[in-house]
Amino acid sequence: QLQASGGGRVQAWGSLRLSCAASGRTYSSYANGWFRQAPGKERAFVAVISWSSGDTLYADSVKGRFTISRDIAKNTVYLQMDSLKPEDTAVYYCAAELDPTGRATPALQSEYNYWGQGTQVTVSS
Repeated sequence: QLQASGGGRVQAWGSLRLSCAASGRTYSSYANGWFRQAPGKERAFVAVISWSSGDTLYADSVKGRFTISRDIAKNTVYLQMDSLKPEDTAVYYCAAELDPTGRATPALQSEYNYWGQGTQVTVSS
């Protein structure tokens, strides 16, 4: 089970850090991703980190502003969001998928079998 937290309301150019804690399983064999869904839009990829190599991949819209990281000992994945813009407003979802290679960075929703419940991020101008 994945539990996302850390969402809230912030002004433009502010920062938030989202967390995704796993219970019942360890993150040590899973690629971990973040997706978001803005009102009236489809869920979209934000970032992913591979579990072994630590490779990361970001959507162009967040590159340079967001940072994904993980603490395997705490079974938690983070999304540090800086320089937030109103267009970042969305419900953010964390996801995980078993990855035997340790190097995968899946960016499609269909590649993930495990999802958190979502946390709302609202950025005001």
